[in-house]
Amino acid sequence: MKKPNIIFILSDDQGAWAFGRGGTPELYTPNLDEIAKRGMQMNNFFCASPVCSPARASLLTGNIPSVHGVHDWIRSGNVDADIFKQQGNANPYGGYVDEKKPIQYLAGQVTYTDVLAKNGYHCVLSGKWHLGDSITPQHGFQEWYTIGKGGCHYYKPDIVENGEIHIKDGQYVTELITDNALKMLDELRADRDTPFYLSVHYTAPHSPWGAEHHPQKWIDYYDNCDFASIPDLPDHPDMAVGKENGRAKRHQNLRGYFAAVSAMDEQIGRILNWLKEKGEIDHTILVFAADNGMNMGHHGIWGKGNGTFPLNMFDTSVKVPFLISYPPLIQAGSICQEMLSAYDFFPTLLDLLGLSNDLPENLPGRSFLPLLKGETEAGREEVVIFDEYGPVRMIRQKDWKYIHRYPYGGHELYHLAVDPDEENNLYGQAEYQEKIIELRQKLEKWYELHADPQKDGLKEDVTGLGQLCLAGSEGTDFYRYYPWDAKTEGGM
Repeated sequence: MKKPNIIFILSDDQGAWAFGRGGTPELYTPNLDEIAKRGMQMNNFFCASPVCSPARASLLTGNIPSVHGVHDWIRSGNVDADIFKQQGNANPYGGYVDEKKPIQYLAGQVTYTDVLAKNGYHCVLSGKWHLGDSITPQHGFQEWYTIGKGGCHYYKPDIVENGEIHIKDGQYVTELITDNALKMLDELRADRDTPFYLSVHYTAPHSPWGAEHHPQKWIDYYDNCDFASIPDLPDHPDMAVGKENGRAKRHQNLRGYFAAVSAMDEQIGRILNWLKEKGEIDHTILVFAADNGMNMGHHGIWGKGNGTFPLNMFDTSVKVPFLISYPPLIQAGSICQEMLSAYDFFPTLLDLLGLSNDLPENLPGRSFLPLLKGETEAGREEVVIFDEYGPVRMIRQKDWKYIHRYPYGGHELYHLAVDPDEENNLYGQAEYQEKIIELRQKLEKWYELHADPQKDGLKEDVTGLGQLCLAGSEGTDFYRYYPWDAKTEGGM
């Protein structure tokens, strides 16, 4: 019997709050809301690291950054700079100044797309890759249409097609990604005997958020919005150097961010319409998620984990939307409150497809297929979520959260049961020292069990300004991470 087709839609810098049913009613997302209504909405789904490339690598590999070695957003190793110049391309908005030669950052790792391809799936990608070498399809993907680097200007994207980079001046990248995804779907459907896996990876709603970067209809739609659901707070004292955004641009930033989300939602509607028109909507595993969370004024931050330095682990940075629809298995309109992690997705997908025998050994996650089936999780062991961003690590229980910054402090403890917005750091209070010791011991024990000493984030000088080469001893550059002594705009 043919296995089900899979469409995995991934957004860029979208917090769990950032869609209508996520708790922001003024944000118009009818198509995301429809996916949630058709299946299950996970309200406590966490990325493995609050920045793009490590989070994406963990989704694909089911592993933590201290195993796959991607610890920051990939600043170098995306393209061959010499070939790019030979093709006659002008340097788009300074985006290739750090590029040298392509690096396949996940070489030697097993991804779930590797397993799908091994089991007969035709795997294709339309959209952002940002895990190194964007020119060569890899890890089970047979074709892709991707972005040369990571981020791009919305109306001047650098698109990789057939191994070449083309600047698409004047074309909106969210629409281009969808156009190509629909073209791929038509081609994939022509072979009825082969199941397919399609990744649709949008660059939205990542910055830039200026009015000129998004369709005027959506800029106008939010022009008079007061964004009442979003906190209006003074800028965080640790806001990262080089950040151009802040409270002074609150309305402009939120208008552009909301416009980017709604423009993306509109394009997702085209994919839903294709599934309905072809009679595939009830037979396709459809997933929507984001790579990492995002603060748009939350905690006074305008960014994600690297929106501050020291790097932060607020829930708004690490919690992402996760929606999944598959009518033969998942009850429509169901909501899951259990805490889950991106590193749980790999074992869950293989479990759902009956491919668990191909699951790599020693992955930290576990299948949440029972939750998708509506089965109770009562009686299972305590659920704990772990996150890392270089040498910053987090342990999160239902009611408590502890963040330890190994090289520089300061550390944080939150009692989430009474302080869900993480406003009162209890770390320095004597009555909580036993809880701190307990959580730190659990944190260290877990990473001792799961981290690869050769790629351990505790040994990496992650700044939040980008990764330049492989981690650990495999790294060939003098700096493995972009140094703080250079002024830059961080945060792809």
